[in-house]
Amino acid sequence: MRRREFITLLSGAAAWPFAARAQQPAMPVVGLVHSGSRNQLADRVSAFGHGLNEAGFVEGDNVTIAYRLAENENHRLPEMMADLVRRRVAVIAALNNVSVLAAKAATTTIPIVFAVNEDPVGLGLVGSLSRPGGHLTGINFLGGELQAKRLEILRELVPGAVRVAVLVNPANPTNTERTLKEVEAAVPAMGLQIQVVRASTGQEIDAVFATLRRERPDALFVSSEGFFVSRRVQIAILAAQCSIPTAYGNREQVEAGGLMSYGTNIADAWRQVGVYVARILKGVKPADLPVVQSSKFELVINHPTARSLGITISPTLLAIADEVIE
Repeated sequence: MRRREFITLLSGAAAWPFAARAQQPAMPVVGLVHSGSRNQLADRVSAFGHGLNEAGFVEGDNVTIAYRLAENENHRLPEMMADLVRRRVAVIAALNNVSVLAAKAATTTIPIVFAVNEDPVGLGLVGSLSRPGGHLTGINFLGGELQAKRLEILRELVPGAVRVAVLVNPANPTNTERTLKEVEAAVPAMGLQIQVVRASTGQEIDAVFATLRRERPDALFVSSEGFFVSRRVQIAILAAQCSIPTAYGNREQVEAGGLMSYGTNIADAWRQVGVYVARILKGVKPADLPVVQSSKFELVINHPTARSLGITISPTLLAIADEVIE
């Protein structure tokens, strides 16, 4: 072989790895959308990643995640969705009610996997739970359906309670209607009277607690709603200042100082969304993935908060609690 031919052959061989890399498809991009902030959602985002990992996808290795978190400014969601559509992401993970409604309005073709706390058929997201149809599927973590059970546990924690204030967000009329319907159906058998209070901003939460401080209800029941999760520290501090036992739908609110929560393990719901996103990345169509109804519920009680309120937790509740924060 002539020297010139040998050098040419070596040059071509050296270029092979670069040519191979150039021919590899780009990593798929998944849009992760929520109305909250990264700090508020760190554990849930981690659980979403675990769901992807279960199916062999690792962020930065073989999948890219484009985070679109609205920092509790819901008016930003439509533009965030438009940006993801322009990027032609492979899948959108819309992880609360307002996010999925914005996603549904933004695209009719990109697959959407949702996590919502209300009936997705009633929200107009899917045709049925078993056969979603279209380009949406996901997880229903049953926020509304658990209201009566949560109220029952609050009643057991505070057996002398008669007057219970119910905090709802008028900016979320569907959730408000469902909460009040469930609570009003449950209170007669418990001998309770309810007082509905409403807030959709931080200032309105302050005003609600000023009212509660004057009127002194026996307990407060906070609807399972994303805005109240985002304001959990504010609510926990004000509830402590008013010495009012408070029940929530999410464990994060108890970790922030609330008395008790009963609801779906939201981190597990996000993990399941990650699993569904991975299946879609592997070629499964959303229409062929039935909506999952969460079945993993948890009771969390904050023992120091109970003590500060003079509440003795019964042995029964201690035995059935999934976690007692000490």
